[in-house]
Amino acid sequence: MYMKINFWGQEFKANMIIGCLGGLIIAIASSMFGFGGGPFVVPLMTVLMGLPMYVVVGSSLLAIFFNTSMATSRVIGLGNCDFVLFAFMAAGAILGGFIGPQIARRLNPLWVKRVAVVGLTILALMLIGVIPTPK
Repeated sequence: MYMKINFWGQEFKANMIIGCLGGLIIAIASSMFGFGGGPFVVPLMTVLMGLPMYVVVGSSLLAIFFNTSMATSRVIGLGNCDFVLFAFMAAGAILGGFIGPQIARRLNPLWVKRVAVVGLTILALMLIGVIPTPK
């Protein structure tokens, strides 16, 4: 069962069975072990479902939008928010959300995936303490 996705004049097909089963497994594992499923959802969508990186990034951002909105409202409610930093980060996120996919669309998808792999590897090494985190 495939779902057709039209994005900027291009059409993609995504296998919904693989997406639903993969999402279910990731959700169960992340709930059991207490980690976020994002680093696993992106490879699921790019490698197993065959979607290009510039579509996956937007889908990923939509998925975390609601969780982030609730967490942000809680932090603001507790009075722990730096609104100037928030404004700069929000502007950068919105601008990057428009510019990033246009750049990625013009690049070779293999290079976009390689950059993502390098970034996730560095993040993983920082999380397990192999690379010291900047202070």
